Amino acid sequence: MDLETFRALLTHEGQTLLAVLQDVEPALESVTVADLRHEHPAELVTAAVEQVRLRRQAAAKFGELAPRLYFTLDSLELSSHLAVSEYKLNRVLDEVGVVLIVAMSLGSGVDALVLSWSHMTEAVDKDPLTIEITAANRQVMDEPMLQLNCADITGFDSQGEAVFIDLMRRVGPGEGRDPETYYPPLSWALDRVRTTGAGWIRLAPSLPDEAVPDLGQADQAEWISYDGEIQEAVLWFGLLERRTPLPTPLRKATLLPCGASLAGRGLPGPAVRPVGRYLYEPDPAVVYARLVAEVAQDVAGGLVDEGGALITADELHDTPFATAYEITNILPFNRAALRATLRERAVGRVEVAGRGLGSEPDEFQLELAPQNPDAATAFITGTPDRPTVLIASPIPDTPTP
Repeated sequence: MDLETFRALLTHEGQTLLAVLQDVEPALESVTVADLRHEHPAELVTAAVEQVRLRRQAAAKFGELAPRLYFTLDSLELSSHLAVSEYKLNRVLDEVGVVLIVAMSLGSGVDALVLSWSHMTEAVDKDPLTIEITAANRQVMDEPMLQLNCADITGFDSQGEAVFIDLMRRVGPGEGRDPETYYPPLSWALDRVRTTGAGWIRLAPSLPDEAVPDLGQADQAEWISYDGEIQEAVLWFGLLERRTPLPTPLRKATLLPCGASLAGRGLPGPAVRPVGRYLYEPDPAVVYARLVAEVAQDVAGGLVDEGGALITADELHDTPFATAYEITNILPFNRAALRATLRERAVGRVEVAGRGLGSEPDEFQLELAPQNPDAATAFITGTPDRPTVLIASPIPDTPTP
């Protein structure tokens, strides 16, 4: 969507189209769209259809706000759950202690809007469409403390006490594993936050450690998930409790909506051990934060596979940081027989946990019954020369021993 088309959506004609399409059942959308094209510009109708579809997808992240917000496909993909933005706001209130914040490189713009609930926030982005979408969403969220500036952030001067930089927008080639291809480059963002003295940088959670040497010398590196789905990584600087920097940044995994946080304890990697009675599947935030060793220690367990994330133990321990299963079957992997086994044992999900096994969950998933909370999970693990299938049933309420 270009800037001119977005502006057309904000007109009375555009708003009428959005209202009509929002009330149409998806199954009847094609008929309605064909009728609307006879009365309105085709490009505007197409833009309204796309916007309504994005709003429906956005409901999972933004709830009741979604039908009134504006998105592009990229901005929706860049957005974390609204609860993540609210969680970060609470951290800023409790642990950063500033009044004026400069939000640079807006991404979806939602973080800046949420910050302006309680802080004077100056938002800067060089993309006019991003600025205008954020301005429209500002009206929806009714945030008077957000000032917008369309400018190149690398040349923007401000008096902010803290700076927030969204570094999720990739502009260079490749798969996004080099943060110097982002806008702005990570090196610039780190220099800006350190110069300001306080702030945070939002990053893709999958960036390898070598892409962010020493985690940017941040006070803390935090990986955040929501309802079991990884959302983002955040490098925090200038936290009140970290005025004396640690030798190495603290790694932290935070799980929302429960709010549980796990801090790194500098443990060595856990050893591989024989499969016990129980299996623990760590939350993605724990895996991305490389805190599997901490969970293994907490449940008195070890790894199923070298370099993997699955933990096995002989006893059941309560932890919010992993889903606990009871292992019911340990089977040799046989591709021809596995499909029948999965159906026979009412397996609802297949996870390929071992490396280099040449299997994908999708090749089995279509033949499974619809997943339900009580369905078993099959974990294909082991090594290429000795693959193994662990069939395990989830334990809904893990008791504390």
